[in-house]
Amino acid sequence: MIKSELINALVEENPHLFQRDIETIVATVLEEITNALANGDRVELRGFGAFSVRHRAARTGRNPRSGASVAVKAKSVPFFKAGKELREKVDAAKKKK
Repeated sequence: MIKSELINALVEENPHLFQRDIETIVATVLEEITNALANGDRVELRGFGAFSVRHRAARTGRNPRSGASVAVKAKSVPFFKAGKELREKVDAAKKKK
């Protein structure tokens, strides 16, 4: 599901709300998650999962085309860990198929 599909699903489930208001809400939630991760904070949504930042140390990599060594700088990457309820729902849906 992409952002526009999420907005459309929320509009269908909440006909009493304007689409522009739902777009603002979704954008605000995603922006706050992004800002928290950019600040190095952890974001937990109970029953869904937790977003955090993982730090990767500098390392020596390889150029796959030439095989030459390449220095890869240290970096921070976003990480998501699914919550127990989400894992159980996904697993139950998989078993139905």
